[in-house]
Amino acid sequence: MTRTFRTIGTLGACTVAAVAFGAVAPVQADSGDGFELTLYAKEVPAGGADESGPPPKVGDVFTVADDLYKTKGGDKVGRDGVTCAVVRVSGTQADVNCVGTFVLNGGPGGQLTAQALVTFDISAEAPAAYDVAITGGTGDFKDARGYVRTTPDGDYERMEFHINVR
Repeated sequence: MTRTFRTIGTLGACTVAAVAFGAVAPVQADSGDGFELTLYAKEVPAGGADESGPPPKVGDVFTVADDLYKTKGGDKVGRDGVTCAVVRVSGTQADVNCVGTFVLNGGPGGQLTAQALVTFDISAEAPAAYDVAITGGTGDFKDARGYVRTTPDGDYERMEFHINVR
């Protein structure tokens, strides 16, 4: 769940993880009931987004859309939509609760949902890596569980998916 927090002020970065499977070849997990894969998310700029502003405050809400890629600058394999709300601010720390839905191109059918409560350092340029819970989905992902390790990677977010579909 990271992207820039530009839409609400000076918080360095934040948002929700993204996922897609389309043209991606998943790697079978050891249990046989899941798989792992890595994708790259790149934020789709919102028209009129404000890059400056006051520090975030409790109750601020923002949305983010990402295009999802197999490799940096490679084939687009999906998209996401994420909504985040600032739920706590204390000093230079802000807790942000984010929920996202991810549309997958090709491959297994359906969508995935994910959410996380992430603490960010308002003064930092970029957040540290963090995990996002996969909470379910539709179609082939109706019983999906797992997590996504999200790591800033230049203009992208590197998303390492660990998905169980039992």
